[in-house]
Amino acid sequence: MTSSVLSATLFGAEDLRMVEGQIAPLDPGMVRVRFGAGGICGSDMHYFRHARTGDFILKSPLVLGHEIAGEIVDIAGPAPGLRAGDRVAVNPSRWCGHCARCREGRPNLCENVYFMGSASKTPHMQGGFATYFDVVPSQCVKVSPDTSFVAAALAEPLAVCLHAVSRAGPVAGCRGIVFGAGPIGLLTLLAARLAGMSEIAVADVAAAPLAFAQRLGADHVVDISGGGDTLENLAAMRPFDVAFEVSGTAPGLSSAILNVRRGGTVVQIGNLPGGLTSVPANAVMAREIDLKGSFRFGQEFEQAVALIDEGQIDVLSIVTAKRPLSKAPEGFRLALDRSQSVKVVLTAP
Repeated sequence: MTSSVLSATLFGAEDLRMVEGQIAPLDPGMVRVRFGAGGICGSDMHYFRHARTGDFILKSPLVLGHEIAGEIVDIAGPAPGLRAGDRVAVNPSRWCGHCARCREGRPNLCENVYFMGSASKTPHMQGGFATYFDVVPSQCVKVSPDTSFVAAALAEPLAVCLHAVSRAGPVAGCRGIVFGAGPIGLLTLLAARLAGMSEIAVADVAAAPLAFAQRLGADHVVDISGGGDTLENLAAMRPFDVAFEVSGTAPGLSSAILNVRRGGTVVQIGNLPGGLTSVPANAVMAREIDLKGSFRFGQEFEQAVALIDEGQIDVLSIVTAKRPLSKAPEGFRLALDRSQSVKVVLTAP
């Protein structure tokens, strides 16, 4: 194994550098993973563009990347079921396991969580866009030899979507709509279909992602970039039982609230800009809308890996481009262009 590590490190807005440094000795209780593949997430792109995502603000250099998979190369201490050479999808969440939320079975709300590639805590927890990175054994979920690293890396966004669909409650036979046709929106479409949702619409302001949604089986696609007229077309399709807000915009959340039936459910997945947001809250009250947040995932990560391994959800269907990790800045610029890409994945250099 080489003595150096190359990492995609963010120093400020649009200041992503490939930094080479010496690899440190492996700490006791840790597992070292050689990078296999990593998906560029919407939150990664927010960090890249603005040095923040939502209320999480960059305060020091941060290695990005939390949708990651690779091969175990070293283990320091007990790691039941794991050994060097194992191919793993890496759960970026490091939960404490003992706080009140962990004990009640909601580890995604852990009061002491560290999340890879996130500025949510200081010092920041470094991410996995590096040729080698270290995790604890519980973060490693083995994948089949037949599953590519690219597919395994996408277990993380799929887990986000499985959790969101779970938050919506029983959806079999329901009519639903997804606001936002980016990677999370598209995987939400696939996860909702797997859960039995009978009819699914996808709305967005960009034509290219909507065409992609249609290819993936959306029953309806709605381009809402035109304002009034297109919003009227959307209103004519109501009532929806469930709306998933994935765009991370205040208009998207407002549209989700206004386009579900009385007593319907809105699940907010998208990370809105930091601070206060104006939404039609009276409609939530007067129409008894169940407005639910969906934050990351819990045990859905293992479920996502199993679904990918078993071929029940084809996560590779959303991948539009690959770039080597060594060209991460180029990959980020491509990912920002929605006319050219849906999902960009970094691969081993």
